[in-house]
Amino acid sequence: MAKIAFILLCHKDPKAIISQAQQLTAAGDCMAIHFDARANPDDFTEIHEMLKDNPNVTFAQKRIKCGWGEWSLIQATLNAVQAAVDAFPRATHFYMISGDCMAIKSAEFAHNLLEARDVDYIEAFDFFESDWIKIGMKEDRLIYRHFFNERRHKGLFYQSIKLQKKLGLTRKIPADLQVMIGSQWWCLRRRTIEWILELTKNRRDIMQFFKTTWIPDETFFQTLACHLVPENEIQTRTLTFLMFTDYGIPVTFHNDHYDLLLSQDFLFARKISPEATDLKKRLGALYTSEGVDFKISNEGRSLFTFLSGRGRIGQRFTPRFWEAEATLGRERELLLIVAKKWHVGKRILDRIKQVTDIPAIEYLFDEESTPLPDLGGIQSTLGKRTRHRRALMRMLFEYYETNRLIICMDPNNVDMMQDFYTDRSTTRLLHVESEFSDDYLLGHAMRVGLAGERTTQEAIARLLPTIRSDVLFESDRVRDAGFEKYHQFRETGSIAENSATLARFLTIPEKAAAEIAGTDHLFSD
Repeated sequence: MAKIAFILLCHKDPKAIISQAQQLTAAGDCMAIHFDARANPDDFTEIHEMLKDNPNVTFAQKRIKCGWGEWSLIQATLNAVQAAVDAFPRATHFYMISGDCMAIKSAEFAHNLLEARDVDYIEAFDFFESDWIKIGMKEDRLIYRHFFNERRHKGLFYQSIKLQKKLGLTRKIPADLQVMIGSQWWCLRRRTIEWILELTKNRRDIMQFFKTTWIPDETFFQTLACHLVPENEIQTRTLTFLMFTDYGIPVTFHNDHYDLLLSQDFLFARKISPEATDLKKRLGALYTSEGVDFKISNEGRSLFTFLSGRGRIGQRFTPRFWEAEATLGRERELLLIVAKKWHVGKRILDRIKQVTDIPAIEYLFDEESTPLPDLGGIQSTLGKRTRHRRALMRMLFEYYETNRLIICMDPNNVDMMQDFYTDRSTTRLLHVESEFSDDYLLGHAMRVGLAGERTTQEAIARLLPTIRSDVLFESDRVRDAGFEKYHQFRETGSIAENSATLARFLTIPEKAAAEIAGTDHLFSD
């Protein structure tokens, strides 16, 4: 049976550490603790006194003064790992956690998951080929030697790199290593841990290399695990659920995140707010519980992206300086069909193309796969289309050799609509207002990853009002924006009313507009 030895690196909040150790060892698992030698010594004394009689808790024999991005974090981890290997011979798995982590599944669930597959769980991607590093230095982490801490000695840190570059003092990566990178929150089998400890004693070249590598906690264990373990025995993922904001800041979980955390396909979560006392109490009791049926829906990250995105209205499409003076052309007319139900917008657009000769394009700013002519690459991605939207539209007018062009847009693009309305060209807008049933909203949530087949009814009941409110809010923003030449095309409107609206929007005869408005099942889902 699986038995977990938790490797805990911590530096503060002794009461929380004591509680965490007691909770995780109550189900028969064990823990090795490294408390930062740079932290308050009284805090360590308190932790040691409270846990010294717990047979399932041990401490690293040597405490290290730790610094972010330094080798010291790896050495502290190795000291704790060695203590766990020596103290707990029956431990089958070694799981790296911090004081901000808490279990979001029961020990019973965790043991069953680890027993089900004989693999290591560690996020490990090719250092050079992957895009795991989003900002900051990449290759320089490895090919130069880093002797100073970037946070404590910023000037010396960068002067050292500058001097090495000037003198050409690059170094080679050990020839037999493929450097990997990933999250430091891993769970490794005992055999893998023992192999890594043996390698640290026999491969001085590897140890010297990583000792002067910058942020080695993202590369050391990841590289060695892949170096020592067959590829088919590694699951390239972490079992710890963590999210980051757009600014690279870890998302903190609070009391009202209990249900969301339990539904994620992970064993632990990071970071739990120090103030989330109720959440900590519930999660602490959860680990020793038995027979809990977890409904895994795993929509946490997509739900966070959706909800946080709602708070950034007005920031999505900031005009670029090179577009400030751009224009589609004074004599041109851009017709916008704004519909939240994309299939309805496309259906209307298709009927317009059948009845008129106006060139029309579907959701080119919302859907990557929208068919577009080759315009030299500017049309290749949504990001490029959005950044260079006026240039793109000018090129489309020229490509189709027309002064009138219709495009579909999602109502969440109201800032882009306003941008087009400030152009010297003429812009008209047809706002398609549909009815939204709960079934449709649920289907929408599943299509965009906010819900899954295993999402609980309780979670759906909380989610649907939020989605409905968001849809209505987007519609209200379009309606309240005060656009000129604004027209409403309603699902609840009569054919006569909608025909008159289309005739004005497209400036076509009402008879032709009636052919479009009278299309069967125009608003069907």
